[in-house]
Amino acid sequence: MEALIRWRHPQRGLVPPGQFIGIAEECGLIVPIGRWVLREACRQARAWQDAGLPIIRIAINISPVELRAANFVSNVLDTLKDTGLEASQLEFELTETFLMQEANSTVVVLRALKDIGVHLALDDFGTGYSSLSYVQRFPIDTLKIDQSFVQDIATDGDSATIVKAVISMGNSLHMRVVAEGIETREQLDFLKRYGCPVGQGFYFSRPVPALEFGKLLERGTAATAVAAVAA
Repeated sequence: MEALIRWRHPQRGLVPPGQFIGIAEECGLIVPIGRWVLREACRQARAWQDAGLPIIRIAINISPVELRAANFVSNVLDTLKDTGLEASQLEFELTETFLMQEANSTVVVLRALKDIGVHLALDDFGTGYSSLSYVQRFPIDTLKIDQSFVQDIATDGDSATIVKAVISMGNSLHMRVVAEGIETREQLDFLKRYGCPVGQGFYFSRPVPALEFGKLLERGTAATAVAAVAA
């Protein structure tokens, strides 16, 4: 699962991140916001475990401003310790463009995160610099195929070719590949046919509050138990 932030505005209702994250980065508020998101996500993931629900990895988008803030890694360690979540159950998502900025200092922080067991994902793969050199240079665990390619795989030959190439490359490099933006059965069948192991998108569920997501986990556990009995 992926933790998504919304601003619950008293007059405007739920405001999507695209309308306020950039401003928060410019004025410095993204650091305390990011720390709150990290703590809440880890706390909630641990709460689901304590309730007997399946252990899942929770992904969080990280801003360049956050990653370069003082004590970022130590704050991650403190949060994991305080919430009781294992580092292996946490994944940070970063964009290609971000990795190419101040690459030397970025790789030091990413390696420190890897050393404590946190997973790292390259988000929106194929939409930025698309240089294979940084895929090798940075300690990336997961490649996320951008939804702009996934949406057109059934109708656009170039998009289909790109998606197949990324799946093949990720599998060859022993990286986890995740397809974003799956909305139709046709897209899902295509991805399964070419060996994409993980997918996310509205086909499975729209973004939901934590309480409702817990119910999805419960239903998934029940369905697995029924399948095991039937087998």
